[in-house]
Amino acid sequence: MKKTLTALTLALIATVAGAQAKKTITVGVFPDLDSVVKAALPGFQKKFPNIDVKLVVLQYADHHNALTTALATGSGANDVVAVDFGYVARFAEGGGLEDLAKAPYNGLSYKSRFVSYTFPQATFSGKLVAMPTDIGPGTMYYRSDFLAKAGLKPGDLNKSWDAYIENGKKIVAANPGSFLIPDATEVSEIYIRTNIPAGQGLYFDASNKVLVSADNPRFMNACTLAKRVRDAKLDARAGGAFSPEWTTAFQKGNLATEFSGAWLTGHMQNWLAKDFSGKWNVQQLPSGAFASWGGSFYAIPTQSKNKAEAWELIKYLTTDKDQQILAFKTTGAFPALRAAQDAPLFNEGVAYLSNQKARTLWRTAANRIKPLDVNRLDPIASEIWLTQLGSVLDGSKTCQQALTEANTLIARRAR
Repeated sequence: MKKTLTALTLALIATVAGAQAKKTITVGVFPDLDSVVKAALPGFQKKFPNIDVKLVVLQYADHHNALTTALATGSGANDVVAVDFGYVARFAEGGGLEDLAKAPYNGLSYKSRFVSYTFPQATFSGKLVAMPTDIGPGTMYYRSDFLAKAGLKPGDLNKSWDAYIENGKKIVAANPGSFLIPDATEVSEIYIRTNIPAGQGLYFDASNKVLVSADNPRFMNACTLAKRVRDAKLDARAGGAFSPEWTTAFQKGNLATEFSGAWLTGHMQNWLAKDFSGKWNVQQLPSGAFASWGGSFYAIPTQSKNKAEAWELIKYLTTDKDQQILAFKTTGAFPALRAAQDAPLFNEGVAYLSNQKARTLWRTAANRIKPLDVNRLDPIASEIWLTQLGSVLDGSKTCQQALTEANTLIARRAR
């Protein structure tokens, strides 16, 4: 009896000690994911009172640059790290992230719960390096008042790319000082993401052959379309999203359309175009296209000393339905978890978009987007392609010349 009591006493002491001992894990994020994690913490810490969470927030580029350095040197990384879609392949190649497919994580067991194209984005050589948390189903934003002045209906813009450009000319003519789109390159970026054969990625095929070529209709047509937009003076030449010029164009209210992920609505209503509530609406992309605008993932660096606790937080952020819905309410980050997309909230109107039931449209798009093979050199190929496209848009090269040169430069980097 004495022996049994002693064993029970020791077990009790261990339990009490464990209940009092807390672990602190660090989470490296960028805006607006920091808002998502902050909103999640009360629920997470109610479930796991022994885990404290410290947020380390850096701006998007600074965050990824710091993570690049930490993974390369083997020190300085946080226990949980947010990774944007564009960086996943690059970090996976370096081998500094935990394989979440293996025990004790067994992350692949959750695959069927998520939108189909997300897990392939984070799977390399059989290794799952990150868990998806939000996605960016592509959508066309359009100013309903601009279309009305031009005597056009929304469907006049998205039935084909020719219709988009030709009717875009009518919109700009009917609304002096307006532009159809922030930058012509956006048209090409959508086009290259459509009609991709199975087993191919954006820039490389399964055997690592470069697809950016003057002989590839996908890239030639994308280049030609962008050139048509620029030559017709339909774009504001604002460059990439969130550039000062892009931001100014939105805030002035002189843009007729924009292509982006569903997440842009949150930025528009909160600061980017808050004076134009009720004038913006959305519809699917032109010519039956369905494309993804980014997405966010959470990963665990192999150097983390608190992997078990880090995994509990990642599971909570990504696989908990209520948390995914809360994240959507907090920042408009469209949930990667399928179950969260069935919430009643998704059938409600969006006040900023004239109470349009836009979320059902985005849900349809999210489930029509096809998985793409990703390559660690995708960011480099993208940079080269866009630089060459810029030479076409400024008139210094033809599409034939630019694509031929892009092929050579990308192939050289891929050796």
